[in-house]
Amino acid sequence: MLRRILAVPAGLIAGIICITIVEKIGHSVYPPPAAAGNGDMEAMKEYIASAPFMALFFVIIAYALAALVSGFTASKVANNGKHTSAAVCGVIFLCITIYMMFSLPTPIWFWILGILTWGLVFVGSNIALRTSKG
Repeated sequence: MLRRILAVPAGLIAGIICITIVEKIGHSVYPPPAAAGNGDMEAMKEYIASAPFMALFFVIIAYALAALVSGFTASKVANNGKHTSAAVCGVIFLCITIYMMFSLPTPIWFWILGILTWGLVFVGSNIALRTSKG
């Protein structure tokens, strides 16, 4: 029972680490303005509105990697043969993503990929479940 309780936080932490690393790489290639890094939401909105495609696509890459790792980690920790923990992680990350997309002026392609990407938690979960049967 304890494993199932800890599976979701473990999956979320693993996903957050992935997002942080990939976004830091993206910010080193496409640096946002200093004000955006200091929590200035207006500066961040201006940056997002004029950011190059790849600057935003790094975020999608971060989400995709986080979804895979989060689903994998949650299913491995839960160790119950089900996708439940991975699905909970995916729903939590999806809600956060939708909130961020409402807060920032993201283009329609970002909305589509940003939502679809979180389905990859099931790919990560499937990998975890397959590797635990051997």
